[in-house]
Amino acid sequence: MNIEHYMHTLGQQAKDVARILSHTETNLKNQALIKIADALKENQAHLIAENQKDLIAGKENGLDAAALDRLTLTPKSIQAMVDGLIQVASLPDPIGEISNLSYRPSGIQVGQMRVPLGVIGIIYESRPNVTVDAAALCLKSGNACILRGGSEAIYSNRAIAACVTQGLIDANLPSTAVQIIETTDRAAVGELITMKEFVDVIVPRGGKSLIERISKEATIPVIKHLDGICHVYIDDKADINKAIRIAVNAKTHRYGVCNAMETLLVAERIAPEILPLLAEQFRSKGVELRGCAKTCSLIPAACIRAIESDWHTEYLAPILSIKIVNGIDEAMNHIHQYSSQHTEAIVTEDYTLARRFLREVDSSSVMVNASTRFADGFEYGLGAEIGISTDKLHTRGPVGLNGLTSLKYIVLGDGHIRA
Repeated sequence: MNIEHYMHTLGQQAKDVARILSHTETNLKNQALIKIADALKENQAHLIAENQKDLIAGKENGLDAAALDRLTLTPKSIQAMVDGLIQVASLPDPIGEISNLSYRPSGIQVGQMRVPLGVIGIIYESRPNVTVDAAALCLKSGNACILRGGSEAIYSNRAIAACVTQGLIDANLPSTAVQIIETTDRAAVGELITMKEFVDVIVPRGGKSLIERISKEATIPVIKHLDGICHVYIDDKADINKAIRIAVNAKTHRYGVCNAMETLLVAERIAPEILPLLAEQFRSKGVELRGCAKTCSLIPAACIRAIESDWHTEYLAPILSIKIVNGIDEAMNHIHQYSSQHTEAIVTEDYTLARRFLREVDSSSVMVNASTRFADGFEYGLGAEIGISTDKLHTRGPVGLNGLTSLKYIVLGDGHIRA
């Protein structure tokens, strides 16, 4: 295969169909989303069978437990994809929305209209559900997309992509609105991230090494986050029961995800009471605890001493770093130094402190009395997400429909000329 020719063909097809999608009626886009959902339900057995091929190969190739968890398709995860499609279909269509329309002294009206970005290239690793999430969000927001999943999920992604194509055809939309790169040749990625004439933005989803490579080599704007080093701070005015539920859920609900807690910060006045209780909960779930000297002194049998690198580490595993701090200021200083600006949470009944935390912590999601596991497009009501952005331009946090659009200025006149 001539990779350059193959990729340029995909790029040209995507650019051509993007013009059509930019003005496709909302009801037609919604019909396509429902048809894709129907195809997934009808082909569930085939999807799981194809996924088994990837899982067998992944085990043979030494994928770790977290990677295999992200790779696995089950009836529940397929239903979640179906639910995501239906939710995206139910969301308001942002395209064509006019805002901030106002009269100027000259008599013209000036406003902004929301428009698609154009062609979006999405590069992701072992999560086959991204194929559906990306297709749904790009389609509803009027964008064409080119998808490049990881080689470890090739059978799953091809099977899901076939359902997407079937749904597009059934809704009388061009099948090239969503294209999956069929080759596992890594040269295809190099082409995709440098095809400025065809692709408007790149969204990488995966491990830090993948995102660093894309960010370094891409000649196209990238929407990204590198790490998910998420913190939960338990204040000395926290409700003990709330704090335990939140901390345990934030760490143990799923380990191999970017919104799992990796560092727990505990106010020193509440630490003697809550840490033994938390240690027992984490011990029962097999979580290894690595703590500062004060933490180790309070729960010596349950904790080993943390080292500097622990505060910088996204474990994606049943390992948790714990630090005792003297209060909210030290907690926020620690977050400022070590956070990846993904998601941070405070547990407190003092809403003055809660408001300080919301205002002063500079992350893409900041929470009060809630698990970091809520930092997700589906949970935020976005239908799904195409990724998380910890950048400040052009979008931040879970990237849903609005994050895949831009604004252009519009001017309304009635024969007005500039004096």
